[in-house]
Amino acid sequence: MNVISNRVLILNQDYTALTICSAQKAFLLVFMNKAELIAAAKDKFLRTVNTSYQMPSIIKLNGYVKLPYRGVLLNRQNIFKRDGHKCQYCGATNDLTLDHVLPRSRGGASSWDNLTTACRHCNSKKGDFTPIEAQMPLKEIPYKPSFLLFLRDFSDNIDEQWLPFLGKSKKKTSLFA
Repeated sequence: MNVISNRVLILNQDYTALTICSAQKAFLLVFMNKAELIAAAKDKFLRTVNTSYQMPSIIKLNGYVKLPYRGVLLNRQNIFKRDGHKCQYCGATNDLTLDHVLPRSRGGASSWDNLTTACRHCNSKKGDFTPIEAQMPLKEIPYKPSFLLFLRDFSDNIDEQWLPFLGKSKKKTSLFA
């Protein structure tokens, strides 16, 4: 079994989600009494020559870690992840670009609320128009995901045991469809 591929949710002392780490790092935090095991991965173990340990799935730090506001970095790959790697006009999954819903030439900003994923064809067809003017409704309204939402909805292979600590989905549906 490849231990590196197993990921663990780290909770702060107040049970708020902080980040995701490798099972090896989480095990060391628990072993050194810097964290406690909240939930173990089902049917997965870390083995030494003489001992077998449950592989962690969720750990809680024993001390509170004060962090500044954590947002999701606005970049091309995170926009694509938010939009499911699909054109928000036609649903295509190849030849993707970023589109400004309100074009930059008309004062549109490069922000979470104004950027969406579009295939090259739809981006060219929409041109310098808004989706309403171009009669090209968006499948979903662009939005800024929170850090926890991004961890839950856009990270690969989320363990079901994590969901109570990551909150409900806030994904918006389209007002343009």
